[in-house]
Amino acid sequence: MTALMQELESKALGLGVPLNAHLDVTYRCNERCTHCYLDHDDHGEMALAEIKNLLDQLADAGVLFLTLSGGEILMRMDFFDILKHARQRQFCVRLKTNGFMIREKEADALRNLGVQEVRISIYSHRAEIHDGITKLPGSLKRSLAAIRLLKSRGVNVMIGNVLMVQNVSDYAGVKALAKDLGVEVTIDPTITPRMDGDRSLLQLGIRDAQLADVFRDSELVGNVDEFCALPGAVDDSALDMVPCSAGHTYCYISPYGDVYPCVQFPLPCGNVRKDTFLNIWRNSTQMNEVRSIRARDLPTCSSCAHVGSCTRCPGLAYMEGNMRGPSSLDCEKSFARTRIPSANMISKAQLSCGQDRTGNTLLPAQSFSSLIQITIH
Repeated sequence: MTALMQELESKALGLGVPLNAHLDVTYRCNERCTHCYLDHDDHGEMALAEIKNLLDQLADAGVLFLTLSGGEILMRMDFFDILKHARQRQFCVRLKTNGFMIREKEADALRNLGVQEVRISIYSHRAEIHDGITKLPGSLKRSLAAIRLLKSRGVNVMIGNVLMVQNVSDYAGVKALAKDLGVEVTIDPTITPRMDGDRSLLQLGIRDAQLADVFRDSELVGNVDEFCALPGAVDDSALDMVPCSAGHTYCYISPYGDVYPCVQFPLPCGNVRKDTFLNIWRNSTQMNEVRSIRARDLPTCSSCAHVGSCTRCPGLAYMEGNMRGPSSLDCEKSFARTRIPSANMISKAQLSCGQDRTGNTLLPAQSFSSLIQITIH
């Protein structure tokens, strides 16, 4: 993040301004990705007039950066009407799409409307892997064609790649493909539960040894020694920091008008069909509860050596059962980076060992180091 963006985020945080908003315009999609956390049926998504009214409210509330996503955004026949209105309200617009439905007409429109970025999901450089994940034959070919079309028109394109068990060996190929196409690529090893709480998707996520290998690849993380450095001493500044931007300078809105702190934090805070966005943002009990939390308020994480460097997601913690609790997925990331167990992992290992919280052994058990390995699998 640039110094200017850091200053902007800091001022927005101090003023309580929702600088960033993510709006899913539909959950409908022409792909059925194996790792997708959404229900693709339409349960009554907002009409064009409702979305335009919402965009007006977001602009008046101070939103500058708007992400439009889905589902697949182009499943809406009126998508370009939505995008045109967003640009008329001067949002800096980022789009997330699979690119399957982008042809010359759509590429021209995206160029003419001046979107800041179009992010297209590419899961592998091999069609059998990518198409196997999307469950849509020919999807890799069509997505790559969209990237080339957009690039030819000067549109800023980025590839988004989610790592999972099916494609973990292909990220180097995706990076090489991105280089050939002249676009940037982001690679994310996070698989999230479904928004209805179903955690079965987590079995698709990469774990321990594979995750450690990813985190030690300089092509992905840059300076490995710095990225995998041991956690430093915890001070008051780390304990008083805002855990993440969710509910502070960022929010998520579903196609049905439901407002959440983040797309990965399915805590309902209100609905713009029943209330104004600004009233929900400022006065929602749930949103204000999220804002009240600091690292020192987290019973387990506040005592963890990783508290100052962990990527803990409060939304993933919430889906695990407690927004003030640890996110086991982020504990695994910290362990993969440093090989130092988190406080959460130690606690689980002690319970598996038959120890109480003071460390007194209650039952015979395997060695502690073995249990740490069991915990992360």
